[in-house]
Order: sequence, then C-alpha cells, then structure tokens
Amino acid sequence: MAKIIDHGTWRLTPEDESLHDPGPEVLWNESYYFDFAAPDGSVAGYVRLGLYPNWGRAWYWACVTGKDRPLVLVADNDAPLPEPGGTDIRTGAYTATQRVVSPFGPVRIGLDAEAAVLPDPTAAHGGTSGTGTTRLTFDLRWDTVSGVYPYKDLNRYEIPCTVTGTVTLGDETIAIDASGERDHSWGERDWWKISWLWSSGRLDDGTFFHGMQANIGFAIPWPSFAVPPGGEIEHRGGFSAETRFAADGSPESSHLRVPGLPMTATPLAFAPVTVVSPDGVPAHFPRALCRFDTADGRSGHGWTEWHQPPGWRDHGWSHLAEGDPT
Repeated sequence: MAKIIDHGTWRLTPEDESLHDPGPEVLWNESYYFDFAAPDGSVAGYVRLGLYPNWGRAWYWACVTGKDRPLVLVADNDAPLPEPGGTDIRTGAYTATQRVVSPFGPVRIGLDAEAAVLPDPTAAHGGTSGTGTTRLTFDLRWDTVSGVYPYKDLNRYEIPCTVTGTVTLGDETIAIDASGERDHSWGERDWWKISWLWSSGRLDDGTFFHGMQANIGFAIPWPSFAVPPGGEIEHRGGFSAETRFAADGSPESSHLRVPGLPMTATPLAFAPVTVVSPDGVPAHFPRALCRFDTADGRSGHGWTEWHQPPGWRDHGWSHLAEGDPT
C-alpha cells in the first residue's frame, strides 16, 4: 500500500476510498477530484464528482483545455445520483465512470459526453446552453506517486499521481502522459460561505507539491506537501498564499508559500464553473491551468482554484498590491 502520512486527528483507512454514510446536513457532500496537466501545459483537464444525497443531486464537471486550446466543458449541477453504492453517472448527454483499482492505488476514469466548446471560458459562468459542442471522451488512469496526504482536521486526502491514457475531442485523439492529483473528501461543505485557494502541480525536476488555504478570518498552519524527485511524500504544513486579482475578480497571479518551495502561480487557461445554492445564491469557482515558477528557477504546470462565494473580497483574502514582487 502507498505510504500514508499520519499527522491528523483522524485515521485514514483503505475503506475510506469507498463511499461514506451521509450526515444529516442538506449540504453534506462526498467529493472526488481528478486532474492532470502535460509537462509543457499544452493540454490539461480535470473531473469532479460531487454527491449530495440529502439535496437529491450530483455535480459532475469534466473539462479539457490548454495554453492554445479552447475550453471544452461538461458542467452539470443537477445530475442524477448514482445507483446506491456506486459512483457512475449516466444521462442523455454523457456517461461517466470511475473505478478505484485498489485502495490508494490506481483509478480509472471514463467519460463519453457531448461537451460545450467555449473559446471564452468566462462564458461558463452563464451556463453552457446554446454553445457549440463536440464529443469529449476520457480513457485515463491515475497512478499514485510516493504516498497519500490526509488533511489534519478534515475528512480529506490528496494523492499525487501520474496520469496516462487518451482524451478524444471530436476527431482528435490526444495521448496523455502527464502528472496530476486526485482527492477525496466527505462532510458538510457550504460553497456559499467560505472562500479558498487550492493548488497542486509538478515542477520540471519531478517535484510534486500541494497547498490549500481557506479564508476563515485568521491564520493557521494550512496543509501542504511536497514529493522530491524520486523521494517520499513529505508533510510541509504552514502553507499561505497571496493573490493579485483583476478588477473583474479574475485571479492574475498568486504567490504560493509552500514551506521551502516558494513560487508564483500564473493562470494560463481557465475552466470555471458557477454553483447555485438551494435558495438560489450563486458562487463563482475560477479554476485554471497554471504555470508555476519557483524562486530558484524551476518551473512546472498544474491546477489552482480560487473559490469566490458572495462577499468573497471581504473573506480575508491576502491581496497583492500593484507593483508588489511575486
């Protein structure tokens, strides 16, 4: 079994790769993420499955983008829940599957969908109806690199991975040989209360990294890890970030303080989604393929997200002023 860092207030077990009994909250959620990015940033994508059994729906998102590619997106926030005990989603527009081959080991992701084509990714905030479409398929495998990183105080874990397989866009088939990350979490998750930044990637020397910061009004040692080239996963802790936002709220760059590995994240291609609460409140979820540049001259690619619920500018975001070094 992959190495598990044990530094938390709960103990991760192989059974946690499976589904969990839901709590009583309407917004109790079980979430699986899978992302990938080619070493040169030419192609990247992600999948998220969010299950809301007490709300009677699932969220399913899948996309492909790249430095010189339009966004191709499936964003379904009213998907049917899978069959009990399963994680497959089937609708008239797409079929999505995921299989954990072995706990904390390989996962296979399949998708066959009619997806929206969005040359302007910000159009996704208004929904994807009425856009051009293309067939999007995934036949991809995430393989664990080094180990598993559970968060300290949350039912959540992250796994650095290599990603291989194929993606098809219309008549184009793309061979994927990339790096990425997958994660799994469960519990109440109110997307309309708290803003956050989450980031992960791989540098050109083979170093994997991850960091996350929620804006709760005060600083704590936020979770982060790194995997040195050919080494084992290392808990770093103490992550923080500062972001420069444009006037329209889109992130322009973030300074990521992964302990011992400070770097700048610069968005190259956005793949955003808007989510609406049970009482009709929208929140924006900018997620982007990023280039990462470290202080010592290394670079790489991966994903960063900056969740923006109502009033997010007042949530304690640390902003970079114009002219500040990054």
